[in-house]
Amino acid sequence: MRSDDQTDAKPLLQVRGITKSFGDLKVLSGVNLDVFKGDVISIIGPSGGGKSTFLRTLNLLDRADSGNIVFDGIDLMSDKVDADKHRQKMGMVFQHFNLFPHMTILQNLTCAPVLLKKKTKAEAESKAVELLKKVGLLDKKDKYPSVLSGGQKQRVAIVRALCMEPSVMLFDEPTSALDPEMVGEVLSVMRELARSGMTMLTVTHEMKFAREVSNRVVFLADGKICEEGDPERIFSFPETERLKSFLERVL
Repeated sequence: MRSDDQTDAKPLLQVRGITKSFGDLKVLSGVNLDVFKGDVISIIGPSGGGKSTFLRTLNLLDRADSGNIVFDGIDLMSDKVDADKHRQKMGMVFQHFNLFPHMTILQNLTCAPVLLKKKTKAEAESKAVELLKKVGLLDKKDKYPSVLSGGQKQRVAIVRALCMEPSVMLFDEPTSALDPEMVGEVLSVMRELARSGMTMLTVTHEMKFAREVSNRVVFLADGKICEEGDPERIFSFPETERLKSFLERVL
């Protein structure tokens, strides 16, 4: 994780004044955030507060209406940005796994690296096998998604994103669609990823994970970042009534 004394470091991702509306519904209202290399940021808040939309604007799945997003020196608000190339550098894991049912696990993992990154099949398979071994699923490489549990599918989805060798990983409530007994195995993979130094932004309702794994927690509600800080401060000494009220309901 990023050391807090790296105050002179340049942000890897800089977000300023992002807004997003869907028709008359304003979802984001001037969001600002700096993300540094190695940050592990948990984004918490009430449902409908704009958390998932915020991640989607970063990955260009939803285009922000106004504001600035600069990632690794590139202006993501520019019409010239290649969204597909950007997503190779900023991987995203969703609530649902979206694995190709007609492909084996290994084929699911090697398809994009071969097609988009022009890796050889041998190179892509070598990387996929290495990552499957790390998440304890090497024995499933020739199986089809239909025989995997929800937790196993989500671990494969994480590996699929990692196969593209991104510099940032976005997680949009990756455990919300899982049975409770499967949540732990996915969070375990994410903990190891955080320990490895991966820059991560995670929208989550898992407060224990947010408190123990993050170096910063962001409270996003009503389309705005109401508070952000280190986990101990956010959870033990909330400053706003909005955050106090939220924590009373979820803790």
